[in-house]
Amino acid sequence: MEANTPPPKLLDQVRDLIRVKHYSIRTETQYLQWIRRFILFHGKRHPREMGAPEVEAFLTHLAVSRDVAAATQNQALSALLFLYREVLGIDLPWLDNVTRAKRPQRLPVVLTREEVMAILHRMSGTYGLMTSMLYGTGMRLMECVRLRVKDVDFARGEIIIRDGKGAKDRVTMLPESLVPALRDHLQKRRALFDDDLAAGKARVYLPHALAIKYPNAPTEWGWQYVFPAGGFSIDPRSGAEQRHHLDEKLLQRAMKKAVHASGIVKPATPHTLRHSFATHLLERGQDIRTIQALLGHKDVATTMIYTHVLNKGGRGVVSPLDS
Repeated sequence: MEANTPPPKLLDQVRDLIRVKHYSIRTETQYLQWIRRFILFHGKRHPREMGAPEVEAFLTHLAVSRDVAAATQNQALSALLFLYREVLGIDLPWLDNVTRAKRPQRLPVVLTREEVMAILHRMSGTYGLMTSMLYGTGMRLMECVRLRVKDVDFARGEIIIRDGKGAKDRVTMLPESLVPALRDHLQKRRALFDDDLAAGKARVYLPHALAIKYPNAPTEWGWQYVFPAGGFSIDPRSGAEQRHHLDEKLLQRAMKKAVHASGIVKPATPHTLRHSFATHLLERGQDIRTIQALLGHKDVATTMIYTHVLNKGGRGVVSPLDS
C-alpha cells in the first residue's frame, strides 16, 4: 500500500475479513447491517471509543424499543463480537458477560398427512416439485434451492446435501415417486444449460476457492443448480453476470397461496414440511437416531422435540412421500 493511500474504511475491513473466512453472503450482509446500525445508534462514534455500556444499550434498545426476537438480538451480538475480536483485534472480557436473549421453547408447526397432500395437490410445476422434495426428503428450504445436479444420485436413490447448517454434508433419500418428475425437470434444465453455454453465460457460483482450483467447474453441467433463476444476475462478489439459483421467496409465496387455498389455518411455511417429515417418520416407527442423521441435527436433543426416543432399529428408510 502506498504511503498516500488511505486505510480501508471500517466496513470494508469487516467485509474483507468475512470473505477471507468464507462466511456466506447472507452472513456478510447481516453483519454489515448490524455494525452500521450500532455505529449510527451511537452518533457515528468509532467502535474503538465504545465499550460494554454502548453494546448493552444497543441490545437493550433492540429488545425494548424495537421488540425484536431473541434470535435477532443474538445475531446483532454475534456481529459485534466479530467486529471487536476479529476486525479490531480487541479482546474485551466484558463481551463474554453480555447476556444473550434466551430463545423461547416453542413446539414446531406440524401438518397432518392429509394437510400435506392438500397443499401438494394445489401446487404444480417447479414449485410443486420443490415442495414435494421438501416434504419427501426433510431438506431445509435453502438446501433445496441450492441443490446441484451432481448431488442427485438416481442410481443410489439418494440426495447429497452439501455444506448444510454448520458446514456439514449429509445424505437423505430420494423418494421413488419423485424420480420421473425430477428426471423430466432435469431434462428441461439441461436444455436451458445448453442455451446458456452457447451464449457464454453458463457460469455458476462456486463456494470458497473451488472456481480457482477447478477453473472449468463453473461451466460444467454437474455444478449447475437444479432449480435455477428465471434470468441472469450480477454476483455481488465477483461482479460476473450469471444464472443464480431460484429465489426462495418465490417458493414461499407459492406455498402460502396453496395453504390458503387448502383452507388450512396453521401458519405453514416450506420449513413446516421439514417438521412434518420428521414427525411422520416418528409416527411410522422410525428410530430417532436415523431421523437425526437425515435432518442433520448436531444433537439428538434437537430431534427430540418431535417426540420421545423410539427404541427401534432403522434400516432401509423409505420417504413418507412414498408411504
